[in-house]
Amino acid sequence: MEIPRKIEKKLGKRLKGAEITEWKIVKESIDARDKKNIKWIYTIDFETEPKIQLSLPEGGEQPYRFPKSGDAVSKERPVICGFGPAGMFCALLLAEAGYCPLVLERGKKAEERAADVERFWQDGVLDPESNVQFGEGGAGTFSDGKLVTGIKDPRTRKVLHELVSAGAGADILYKHKPHIGTDVLRDVVQEIRKKIIRFGGEVLFSTKLSGIEAERGQLEAVTVLQNGTARRLKTKVLVLATGHSARDTMRMLYTRGLFMEQKPFSIGVRIEHPQRIIDLAQYGMPHEDAGLPPAEYKLSYRSRNGRGVYTFCMCPGGEVIAASSENGMTATNGMSYHARDGAYANSALLVDVRTEDFGGIDPLTGIEFQEKYERLAFENSTAVNRPPCVMWGEFCGSAVQRSIPEFASSAIEEAMPYLARKLKDFDMPQARIFAVESRSSSPVRILRDAMYESNIKGLYPAGEGAGYAGGIMSAAADGIRIAEILISKYKKIES
Repeated sequence: MEIPRKIEKKLGKRLKGAEITEWKIVKESIDARDKKNIKWIYTIDFETEPKIQLSLPEGGEQPYRFPKSGDAVSKERPVICGFGPAGMFCALLLAEAGYCPLVLERGKKAEERAADVERFWQDGVLDPESNVQFGEGGAGTFSDGKLVTGIKDPRTRKVLHELVSAGAGADILYKHKPHIGTDVLRDVVQEIRKKIIRFGGEVLFSTKLSGIEAERGQLEAVTVLQNGTARRLKTKVLVLATGHSARDTMRMLYTRGLFMEQKPFSIGVRIEHPQRIIDLAQYGMPHEDAGLPPAEYKLSYRSRNGRGVYTFCMCPGGEVIAASSENGMTATNGMSYHARDGAYANSALLVDVRTEDFGGIDPLTGIEFQEKYERLAFENSTAVNRPPCVMWGEFCGSAVQRSIPEFASSAIEEAMPYLARKLKDFDMPQARIFAVESRSSSPVRILRDAMYESNIKGLYPAGEGAGYAGGIMSAAADGIRIAEILISKYKKIES
């Protein structure tokens, strides 16, 4: 094997004749700065026989440990609203610790949801309760399953190990930019659900949170619509992990007195190039010829009007998808399968949206801002529930340009030549542009205190929809963090 030989060469005489008996990859990345000398970069943990003393960083991971159970008593099970990354991992931790969580998910199981999404893509028939945004696994189930995160939180190792245990490839434990892929992720989330159930949890699909009841500031019960039938559930603990597309739920909670505030987000378009163009720009040759995975990119620019322009959620070898969750509105996103073997690469191309752009001081005006441009995209499309699309060379005056704010289109136009200097042919006239990319993050934040509790005691906002995460990993870690707080506060549910 090449890696043991590299270790021996690097250590030289320090090996003192010892033999490398075991080794594993801790981190893997690609250095393609010099296209004539592209390198794989590895961090390796290894063992020798006999053991030798080296002045090297200690390897290995500490296993995840549950906090000690608290003393407070609750006769009702904790309820979790939403079965995306935050709700899923909160439920998993609580179930493993013996707290028998009850999960409410307005959408359907992954296998049923996939059929609804395929029908939407093929025929344009949208199910507002089962789509790219709603259902088992959350919005991330129909993306690329990216696990890249900027947070430094040991809980992310717990997340990665659970994903591998549920069927994700072991390479996500060490790749610099790990991903699972939409096709594999659909199976992974089902396995995690089964584990939650084995440990005493329960997941109710097609069950939508419709109301909350509180007395003297303390949560007492929630009401739900389960397959259209109203039901009341007593509970003093609700983890709110709805995702940022549950706009109707957010409006209901605001009318019930939950404290919220406006939050900046981003808006823009989805841009698509032939994957070969990205490979040539990054590697100097097609990725197949280089023996490398499809090339990726991450670009940014600060426009003269002060707006940040940047790429987000880049999908190598992927496809642009319709991602709407409401009739009469059109949103777009990107998706890749595990193999990333499609002919095209795509990415969101986003521009900063400031709270002063919203046009009001109400905490929910950011949602209204999103809806305005999703309606425009719907009206400007030539086919029902298909994102407006145009080549970059025809962007000016197009239906795509008319579907995003003027400040965003002007910032993108200004940025494109600069981005093309960073990535050759990024501004090629044949690049395809889709509108509107409006759901990269939440435009509202539900306020919570140092113990992650809202102004209504017993209600814990979590994840992306509540404004506290920006991807699968950070949302999952946020869900775990709230589970830890609940475990530290309450005793286990007694059967």
